[in-house]
Amino acid sequence: MKIVIAGAGEVGSHLAKLLSEEGQDIILVDEDEGKLDDFEMYNLLTCTGRPTSFSTLREAGTKGCDLFIAVTPFESRNLMACAIAKKFGAHNTVARIDNYEYMKEDNRPFFSGLGVDDVIYPEYLAAQEILTSLQRTWVRSWFELVDGHLVIVGVKLRGNARLVGMQLKDLAMQSGYMHISAIKRNHETIIPGGGDRVCEGDIVYIATTKDYIPNVLEMTGKTPVEVKRVMIMGGSRIAVQLVRAAAGKYKFKIIESDRGRCHELAELLPDCNIVHGDGRDVELLQEEGISDCEAFVALTGSSETNILGCLAAKEYGVKKTVAEVENIQFISEAEGLNIGSVVNKKLLASSRIFQLMLDRDSSNSKCLALADAEVAELVVKEGSRITRDAVMNLNLSRDMTIAGLVRDGKGLLVKGDTRIQPGDHVVIFCLQGALHKMEKLFK
Repeated sequence: MKIVIAGAGEVGSHLAKLLSEEGQDIILVDEDEGKLDDFEMYNLLTCTGRPTSFSTLREAGTKGCDLFIAVTPFESRNLMACAIAKKFGAHNTVARIDNYEYMKEDNRPFFSGLGVDDVIYPEYLAAQEILTSLQRTWVRSWFELVDGHLVIVGVKLRGNARLVGMQLKDLAMQSGYMHISAIKRNHETIIPGGGDRVCEGDIVYIATTKDYIPNVLEMTGKTPVEVKRVMIMGGSRIAVQLVRAAAGKYKFKIIESDRGRCHELAELLPDCNIVHGDGRDVELLQEEGISDCEAFVALTGSSETNILGCLAAKEYGVKKTVAEVENIQFISEAEGLNIGSVVNKKLLASSRIFQLMLDRDSSNSKCLALADAEVAELVVKEGSRITRDAVMNLNLSRDMTIAGLVRDGKGLLVKGDTRIQPGDHVVIFCLQGALHKMEKLFK
């Protein structure tokens, strides 16, 4: 697949590196030649120039490319770049935006007329991820397939979990309602086999159905907490989207160090309590009632500050904490600490684009973002290779697994003798670099 990425910022850079590892034909465009110099070691081409320049896009080979992705920091520039790329013959275009109104279904025909097939709003995706964490405090991740008929939950196991010490083949014999599809252990995601054991401290990704969530809670030793009061450190765009998306369900208090931004937040969020101050000030947190909050969300521009803020909140008895960690190298370290959920908008954005690459028909699919793996939802087409035999005879590589599927409105776990059928909605875990193998199965 030939993919042109306009913008070598944090989202574009991360996406270019990921896709280059997948063996895709990548061309990265940016007007800052210094940014492009950092990609000499990667398997991709670069092009220096403005993403809205006709000559630059011609030089980048936009004509006839399979996918054009505009992810510069400027919304209007992204929309214009997609419009030009579409006129040049790009098959599909995606623009990064920062206006929620542009995401509304009623406005899709307008953007389609411009030549923009899809829009992506990383801050909105992050807000939705955080909202899910507040609604389901016992999980690190929650991924629903086809209106919730199949669920993937990511849970960090403590010593009280019944799963700890169990071998997966024994678990399969004892419980037919859950399938451990992936395990995050010691900064690495693995696709486990029947001989692997579950260890304390693992983050396990479990496929199940909603009817068996109480059983999963029991096996993982988790207890849900009802959230009523939420303290947010940092009045970022994610914070604004989070408060709006919650629609009055929680009582929010935002602590922001910039006085001017506080005035903006007061206008944007009239029902939210805005406090001017430094969220790292322990005395301020105490004065503002951190001990009375069930949840603490750290959304400053510093990953380190967010991690430390969540650790401090835990010391004051806050049950659920969420940290925005944008430094990819910090994510594994953060997940190993007692800070609850970690959110990274680059991973969320790239996971969404991966989904668009795999299945253009899946317009409302959700994404589950992992630092070194991908989770994809696909609809099986007639004649796909994956339908030709039982799963155990497909010779799936060790870097991917089928977590489960939805067939005729019913969620099913996948066993060795399961035979995938056309029309099935399937969830697949794959490690980085295995995307091309997945594509072959579904062709």
